[in-house]
Amino acid sequence: MAILSIRIIGDPVLRTVAEEVTTFGPELAKLIDDMHQTMVDVRGAGLAAPQVGVNKQIFTYSVNGQEGHIINPILVASDDLATAQEAEGCLSVPGLGFKVERHRWVRITGVDKNGHPIDMEATGVLAKCFQHETDHLMGKLYVDRLEGEDRKEALRAIRTANYHDVTAQTVAKRARTVGSAFGAGAAQ
Repeated sequence: MAILSIRIIGDPVLRTVAEEVTTFGPELAKLIDDMHQTMVDVRGAGLAAPQVGVNKQIFTYSVNGQEGHIINPILVASDDLATAQEAEGCLSVPGLGFKVERHRWVRITGVDKNGHPIDMEATGVLAKCFQHETDHLMGKLYVDRLEGEDRKEALRAIRTANYHDVTAQTVAKRARTVGSAFGAGAAQ
């Protein structure tokens, strides 16, 4: 397995609607395994394929002991929104976190890497994760859902952030923890 590079806001792939997965096989399985390993390495709750530069409808997740992946997800959400208790963040918008209202309950369907059907219901953090990752597949970032002063603050922070430096720092940090994938021994 390999640790993949995470795309940062400003990369066009993050604003592109992902394509449906139509080919299943070893390449897809490897991509999903690499995405999962990358998500675990950066301690993320989810990771969508566009975040690693792959314009396909795939995401991985790991929330409260539940983990897996979903391909070609279709999300149906409740009408009611849950008031956000904690800030939401994103691996592609590093350093920012804002409370985002999300639907209280979702049902998600799709398939796994073997083409077997997935049909799940979720509430709480898992429901938020599914909504966040599905947004990525639609070319949306969580900051697009912000309103009022939060939106102004987020956009100001994004404009003034030097994401080139953030990306370099992130790569250097990962190089210390990943080991041979970056040509150095793993940190102990």
